[in-house]
Amino acid sequence: MADAQPPILDVYQAGPTTVVGFGGREVIDDTNLSLCREQLMELLKAHDTKVLGFDLTDVRFVPSGLLGLLASVRGMGVEVHLYNPSPDVRDVLATTHLDRLMPIHEVDFSDRRERGE
Repeated sequence: MADAQPPILDVYQAGPTTVVGFGGREVIDDTNLSLCREQLMELLKAHDTKVLGFDLTDVRFVPSGLLGLLASVRGMGVEVHLYNPSPDVRDVLATTHLDRLMPIHEVDFSDRRERGE
């Protein structure tokens, strides 16, 4: 019997507006992207999510597969907002024009992460 995989994403809030992130951890590598996709799709469907907020605090590198995942979520009719991307991630978002499709915000999640939410 296979061991259950630990969640890749931290869920800060679930519902019509769902907020997820990596909890200040460095971003996943491409080998975990399919698990991330699976967990995110389950969450979005279970809560009939209309708006997804994605916390990128402390993420210095975003694999192209994660950008594709966020674009596919947007293609499902879910509005995607990005929180706290680093300058390097902002450059990638600008180069790919994803910053035109996914609004960028600065939000303080430190208290939520400290409480383990």
